[in-house]
Amino acid sequence: MQGIKRKIVYVTLYEIIAIACTSAGLALLGGHGGAQAGVAAVGASAIAVVWNLIYNAAFESWEARQTVRGRGMLRRAAHAIGFEIGLVVFIVPLFAWWLKVSLWEAFLLDLGLIVFFLVYTYVFSLAFDRVFGLPASATAKPEGEPTAESTAPTSLCDAR
Repeated sequence: MQGIKRKIVYVTLYEIIAIACTSAGLALLGGHGGAQAGVAAVGASAIAVVWNLIYNAAFESWEARQTVRGRGMLRRAAHAIGFEIGLVVFIVPLFAWWLKVSLWEAFLLDLGLIVFFLVYTYVFSLAFDRVFGLPASATAKPEGEPTAESTAPTSLCDAR
């Protein structure tokens, strides 16, 4: 699966699971009612959908220009971390406003969600790629060109 269809399926599946997890997390971690947490989760999801489309388009554009193809662990981790940093910039102010807490309190509340979503984004993307295949931006070029998996360091000494 490629192109816009891939992006729509990815975002839809990702956000359905994310809304359920975020609602439960906000209710449990922040002591907010289910309805208030649910509205915050849906707002965060709407922001995340837009950010996801923008971020993944930019990431895949960058990725397509790389000489090393594929998605090794380092590239997947960089993808997940970059996505989450951008999302925090947009979500923390929403939580502060909607939940009537300071930016600092909203950030602290979001810390648990940040850790969860770092792991969730990595695992979801890995599972999605295994089920639906890699996007064209990460598929192998002609024979002889390196892939992320073939150039991954095998020890700490190789990482330099």
